[in-house]
Order: sequence, then C-alpha cells, then structure tokens
Amino acid sequence: MWRRYSLLAALVLAASSAAMPARAQSGDIAGRVDIGGGRKMHLECRGAGSPVVVIVAGMRASAEDWTKAGPGKLNVFSALAGFTRVCVYDRPGTPVGERPSRSDPVAQPVTASDAVADLHALVAAAGIATPFVIVAHSYGGVVARLYAMTYPGEVNGMVLVDALSEGLQAAETPQEWAIQRVLLNGDLTEALKLYPAIERADADRSFDQIRAAAPLKPMPLVVLSADRPWGPLVPKLITDGVLPANTPADFGYVTDRAQKVAQAKLAMLVPGARHVTNTNSGHEIHKDQPQLVADSIHDVVAAVRNGKTSLSP
Repeated sequence: MWRRYSLLAALVLAASSAAMPARAQSGDIAGRVDIGGGRKMHLECRGAGSPVVVIVAGMRASAEDWTKAGPGKLNVFSALAGFTRVCVYDRPGTPVGERPSRSDPVAQPVTASDAVADLHALVAAAGIATPFVIVAHSYGGVVARLYAMTYPGEVNGMVLVDALSEGLQAAETPQEWAIQRVLLNGDLTEALKLYPAIERADADRSFDQIRAAAPLKPMPLVVLSADRPWGPLVPKLITDGVLPANTPADFGYVTDRAQKVAQAKLAMLVPGARHVTNTNSGHEIHKDQPQLVADSIHDVVAAVRNGKTSLSP
C-alpha cells in the first residue's frame, strides 16, 4: 500500500539489521553496509566478472524490483550474474512489500544529488570495483546519469530503462509540468500516515542538478523506451482512484508526446548510443521484456570489455 502509482511509474505497482562484510568484490552477498554517518544501506551482489553492473531501481522500488521475477519470466538480476558481477541496492524509503526500507531513513524529499552521494558512499564502503556499468529504471535514470557525470572515472557504460529525464519537463508547458510533477510522486496521503519516511523526490531540483553537471563522457549506452501509450489508460486510472480526480482525462497523451521527445534526447547524450523504441512494453520494461533488458546490458558489458567507448562498430 506504500507504493502509490504515479503516471510514469505507476502501472507498476522489519528492515534487516544484519550487517554484511565491508568488501563486495566476490561471492553472493545480501545485507546492510555501513556507509558512515551512522547509516546503513541494503546491498545485494551476485556473480563474478568485470565490469560490475550496478542497478539503480525506480522511485520507491527496492532491490526486489530486479531480483524477483514474475511467473515464467526471466529474472534479470540472476541472468546478469551468469556473465558478470551484478549489484543492486535499496535507497532510503523504498518499501519491501508491506515492510519498510531495509536502508536507514533520511529526511524526505530527496534530490538526485542526495541519491548520488549515498550510492558513492555505498560503492566505497562495499568495495564495489570501478569503473562499472550502471543500469537504471525510471527515476533511477536521473540518479545514474548524475552519478556518471559527477564521477566520470567510475562509470564506463550505461543502460537506461524508460528513464525519467529533464527532457520531459522541457517538452511540457509550465502548466502541463505542474500537473506532471504532482503525478510523478503520486498520491501519498495514506502512505505517509503509515510510513512518513517513504521516498519522495524533488524532480525540479534534481533536473537543475543534471543541467549544472558536466556532460556525460562517451561510453556504450543503450536507451530502452516503452512503446505502450498512456493516453488510453488515464481515464480508467482516474476512475479507479489511481490518479487524482482532477487529472485531465487527456493528460496521458500529453505525457506520451513529451516522453517521446525526452527519450530521443537521451539517445543523443553520447555518440553511437542505441535507442530501442520497439520494446512491446509498458514502463517496466525489465518486467515486461526482461530478455531484451538483459541482452542490452550484455551488449554494453561486452563493448566495455572490448575497450569500446561506443556501441558503434
């Protein structure tokens, strides 16, 4: 009940106290890492090989969003562990089912810069080998990009899975963005009563941080974009109470138009990026089409292993 659906992340709807060893370079691990400042964060790593793949989940999504698969579906996390080392973690305020986050709470709302600082501390404390390939879904894409722009020596490949970006804001009018901004976090009225520390992000400040950062360095990049439109779905989401009653019934078409522009811009971040638009998928491509996501990550890892800074031949 804590993960209220939002327009971009929204059709996809007792913290552990065990501490894990400080080094995460080998062996299967799952536990909490002391990142300093009296805080611990949950981390899971599996497999062996280089480069390591680090997964950044979407808004209010724990590591289980990637480590658990639906019936008959490929488990992307396990598939990745078959050809390289892979790690995924819980940001503060990301529930695990009906349980609170396995990572210690922080003041909310947060920005992408806050999330970058946490991930950087986690990478150092856990001994995750750098540079690594970073994979990110939805809001996690803002975090992943800012991380790679802030610490260019630590990231050498990227896969963005229907990622949120400042391009969405730029492609909408101020009036449209005012509606979109509310929908991004969803209606958390009831959730906040039960779990005040639930993750909430300040999109405006996070986008300002992205715009102020250095450009992304050349690297193998795959951008995967959902191709199932929101437009026809929004009226029912409003009727069902998933979206606020005052949401314009045609707002899904606004999002579809703006997101198409935003995704195209992501594919122009570096030379030779691959943009996959025929995904036969909604927002959660890693669940709808896990093989496609796993194959895309494999391609980026292979390019990095071959010393490439682009997916182009």
